[in-house]
Amino acid sequence: MTTAEVISTISRRNGVDKKDIRSTMDELWRVIQDSIADNQRVHFSGFGSFFKKKRAKKIGRNISTNTAIVVEEHFIPSFKPSKAFATKIKMMV
Repeated sequence: MTTAEVISTISRRNGVDKKDIRSTMDELWRVIQDSIADNQRVHFSGFGSFFKKKRAKKIGRNISTNTAIVVEEHFIPSFKPSKAFATKIKMMV
């Protein structure tokens, strides 16, 4: 499902203008990104948490030249679903 499809679905279900939903979603993404960049965890009860995870320094390989390269320590965004959300997904067949 694309962002446009999500916006259309929310608009249709709630009778809210698509422009209002798009601006709200854009602001939500900005708040989540800014919070994670500031080392804050963003938690949505019943859905899950977004947070920053540290990756350790490691030796990688450039497969085109077959040489070893050093991948420095860095951070990546991460998401952990809530137990309720994970259980709901597991039960879907």
